[in-house]
Amino acid sequence: MSVDGLIAIVTGGAQGIGLAIGRHLAQNGAKTILLDQNEAVLDLAMQQLGEAGLQVDTHNVNVTDARQIEAAVATISAKHGTVDVLVNNAGISRDQRLIKMTEEDWDSVITVNLKSQFLCCRAVFPTMTKRGFGRIVNISSRAWLGGFGQANYSASKGGVISLTRTLALEGAKYGITANVIAPGIIDTPLFATLAKDVQERLRKSTPVGRIGTGEDVANAVRFFADRDSSFITGQTLYACGGRSLSSPNV
Repeated sequence: MSVDGLIAIVTGGAQGIGLAIGRHLAQNGAKTILLDQNEAVLDLAMQQLGEAGLQVDTHNVNVTDARQIEAAVATISAKHGTVDVLVNNAGISRDQRLIKMTEEDWDSVITVNLKSQFLCCRAVFPTMTKRGFGRIVNISSRAWLGGFGQANYSASKGGVISLTRTLALEGAKYGITANVIAPGIIDTPLFATLAKDVQERLRKSTPVGRIGTGEDVANAVRFFADRDSSFITGQTLYACGGRSLSSPNV
């Protein structure tokens, strides 16, 4: 599989899954640009990747702000060339049972997890269309199947899948593919904050018997981002160790 020389944007790229995706793409020769609104963590990520001998670029961007996204894409295009790959990874969670969920909890999750993907896709779609090539990989979640206390999160991740299927239809004749990765439980800084007994229950509820890694997700992203994946579009690939088969919550 080849992503060598492709220009790739990864949102939410400063840590966790996004950083793993950015590192993996860069290791395989893609010119990788990490977008994140946490400037301090973004600087640290760039330092870590640089020490590993990887050259990446970064942009401090709020991906819910259309003007900031459009400006970042314009800057990236002027510096590196037309964006070939967009990986929409930025996301948050505000879990709460429905009767306790506030409008702010709902709006913030829908905005970051779903609206940002719409805005980023819209920003790169015109140049991908003109060039006749593009790879859009949107990060959803196994939780789109439903999760207790996750009405906002599950709805946002289900929306990502519907958005992506539509993008696949609109981009097909222009050489643009759009696909989804739906991770399960992944070892991220957020997972590390969970109580040990909760971590163990989650591990046991995963059929393969382990928690996923950022690299597991990154491998799936590279498959969809590859030049040769031109006949695969509108698909959802679960990187969840089998959790989607029974859809357990905990």
